[in-house]
Amino acid sequence: MGFEVFDKRMAPLAKAPSITIQKKGIFSINRAAHNLIGAPETVELLYDRDAEVIALKPSSGSHAYAIRPQTTSETGQVILSATAFTQYYDIDTRISRRYEPYEDDGMLCIDLRGKSVEIIGNRSKREETSGD
Repeated sequence: MGFEVFDKRMAPLAKAPSITIQKKGIFSINRAAHNLIGAPETVELLYDRDAEVIALKPSSGSHAYAIRPQTTSETGQVILSATAFTQYYDIDTRISRRYEPYEDDGMLCIDLRGKSVEIIGNRSKREETSGD
């Protein structure tokens, strides 16, 4: 039997809730995390400076941020552009990091002091290898 090319899109997405805060303040939210708070179309962004916790609270207020699908797939990621938010609160977005969010009082919370994983995308990998 010959070799098969692996396409990561063929692998099932993780079932555990996750949010990646990407460079420039884009939040990539997996379906499991989005469903923790009822899969709202818009959210308020809250921040606890002392605890360093971000919260996404479902809201239809005029100041709410839109959450939009990244793909047409029902199981795909949704994204939230929060650049102004991360800049205002001086949240470090130089490195993309994935967090395991939790639900608290109807809000999706991200503990910035909690366990996280650095995410290196294809663009960053190319930049690292071209510098050798």
